Amino acid sequence: MARCHIKICEFHILKDLNQAILRAVAQVRKHLAPNNPTLARPPNRLSNANWLRSQRLQQKIADLFEDRHLFVQHHLSDSERTTLQRITRGLPHLRTLRDIADQVYRLFDRRCRTDTALAKLMRLRQRVQRFAHLTQVLKGLFSANVEKALTFLDDRLLGATSNAVERGNRRYRKMQKNRVPRANL
Repeated sequence: MARCHIKICEFHILKDLNQAILRAVAQVRKHLAPNNPTLARPPNRLSNANWLRSQRLQQKIADLFEDRHLFVQHHLSDSERTTLQRITRGLPHLRTLRDIADQVYRLFDRRCRTDTALAKLMRLRQRVQRFAHLTQVLKGLFSANVEKALTFLDDRLLGATSNAVERGNRRYRKMQKNRVPRANL
């Protein structure tokens, strides 16, 4: 009997890692918020500097929220890169997080083979381990499922996602739903 390989979907691996990255950005926003006291417009010049600092920090928090999609977006335009550089000024760990997201997307590049992708994955895991806070956030990167998801790279006929399996699962779940018969009126 031939052995069947369980294929892990690239889409779900990327979705889980992107959610982890977005949670890390949200943590940074929440960490910045308590450091920002809300100040009324200052009457004198000395407190004006504190008020301006508070306004800049509020704007940075708002920008991180508004442009959070830039941390997980696959391809960035030049203007989006400029925006990302601006909102991560003073936050180098967020730039590192975006760089790691780019490396994760490059893992699933069809132009390389599985062996090359596994070597890239090993280097990426070593890089993430150097940052203790990122290791906890990106723990999904250390899962064996990531390695399984890279198996499609050697087979040109094999799709990157398991649409047929997903379709079957949806049909099965739909059949399992309890159907309440209509009452005769």
